[in-house]
Amino acid sequence: MKRILIAAAALLAAACQPMPANDGKTDLAEAPPVVQTSSVQSVAGSEDAAACAAAGGKMLPQGRMQSVRCVITYADAGQRCTDGDDCAGDCRVDDVANAPAAGTNAVGQCQASSSRFGCYTTIENGKAEATICVD
Repeated sequence: MKRILIAAAALLAAACQPMPANDGKTDLAEAPPVVQTSSVQSVAGSEDAAACAAAGGKMLPQGRMQSVRCVITYADAGQRCTDGDDCAGDCRVDDVANAPAAGTNAVGQCQASSSRFGCYTTIENGKAEATICVD
């Protein structure tokens, strides 16, 4: 009986431990892809305030969980593009109400900042991808 009580107490104590914000899963929506090796790409989305400030970013609450992350404003924001390689970030259509259908020819604008959240259609190789919403 004593062993059962000790085991039950251990299980209760383990159940009280805080869970990670993402339930221990890798959340690709919150972590920007490391496509470029520039310091801006490696700092964007990080939680390192000093590195963020050094890269010209601001620590802002992001996503549904309002996790504070580094958001960097891109110099080419709003420029016309047909591919992510044309921009510091992604080539997007942010107006999802008027977004082109997936697979059709499209022209977008370079995203304004490194924030990965919101609804948008990504443009790659001059074609629209599926519209997604990341929260």
